[in-house]
Amino acid sequence: MAQKAFGWAARDTSGILSPFQFSRRGNGEKDVTFKVLYCGICHTDLHMVKNDWGISAYPVVPGHEIVGVVTEVGSKVEKFKIGDKVGVGCLVGSCRSCEDCTNDLENYCAKMVLTYGGAKYFDGTTTYGGYSDLMVADEHFIVLVPNNIALDAAAPLLCAGITVYSPLKYYGLDKPGVHVGIVGLGGLGHVAVKFAKAMGAKVTVISTSPNKKDEAIQRLGADSFLVSSDQAQIKAATSTMDGIIDTVSAFHPLLPLIGLLKTHGKLVMVGAPDKALELPILPLIFGRKAVVGSCVGGMKETQEMIDFAAKHNITPDIEVVPMNYVNTALQRLAKGDVRYRFVIDIGNTLNSTM
Repeated sequence: MAQKAFGWAARDTSGILSPFQFSRRGNGEKDVTFKVLYCGICHTDLHMVKNDWGISAYPVVPGHEIVGVVTEVGSKVEKFKIGDKVGVGCLVGSCRSCEDCTNDLENYCAKMVLTYGGAKYFDGTTTYGGYSDLMVADEHFIVLVPNNIALDAAAPLLCAGITVYSPLKYYGLDKPGVHVGIVGLGGLGHVAVKFAKAMGAKVTVISTSPNKKDEAIQRLGADSFLVSSDQAQIKAATSTMDGIIDTVSAFHPLLPLIGLLKTHGKLVMVGAPDKALELPILPLIFGRKAVVGSCVGGMKETQEMIDFAAKHNITPDIEVVPMNYVNTALQRLAKGDVRYRFVIDIGNTLNSTM
């Protein structure tokens, strides 16, 4: 039986959100329903509400950094109980049988179901995101939030956190003494610094903004800082990094970054620029270097990530806002005016907007 839900949705490419009544599927035998308490605002939300990528189907209820408390579990649910603190990230379904799924890489499944944006679940219902009062998902796609992480700060880990944790692990940049560059000190970048430092890496932040140096080194714990437009600084750091995590979603040159890599170094792209970037080939050939990508993580790794964050006291820096501030928050996000992640206080402020 369908469950009545309430949230905020964009109806067209203006991207303006407003109150929206809708339905979620009933809680099935393997499903978990939870009351949403907080939802992070991701840069993806900004693109999706405006249909920048051409894949949105309106109305769009954004949000894939969703946390709350379990209110109902299906008869065959094994991992969760009523009252548990839980979260849902970027995906709510996959085929569960392909090579990727059997290797705990549901995030690369060809039949992956996104948490929102107009995707259809396997029963034909439309998926809606976390800017809403309740969420229902198969238990396989839910993570348990450790008790020592505040729920509001846990929310961005479900996208921003796993987006940077996964490539650090997969590309071997999680070992003590490895030198990692982090391009961009925003929602993704500041979390990447925290994870890389906790893993024991030497961390250099690479930014277009010289005024972020003290923030990067003094507060976030980076070892060094490079201004990407300062040719002298870039030249002095040539061939010093084992890998670079590039979090920037705006158009930017890759050649200077490739030059910072050692032989066999990897430039990992996790930002999603609207326009294609220019990729110089000769520097790759002559250094056996690689430019690669990475997209969030599978469910096993996402649970591993949030457990690691709890163990090492890693939380994103957030600004908690009420539901009716969401359009202003999206405007500020588009300008880069946030340190470093907006989180909507769904539990305390959504119902007052009905």
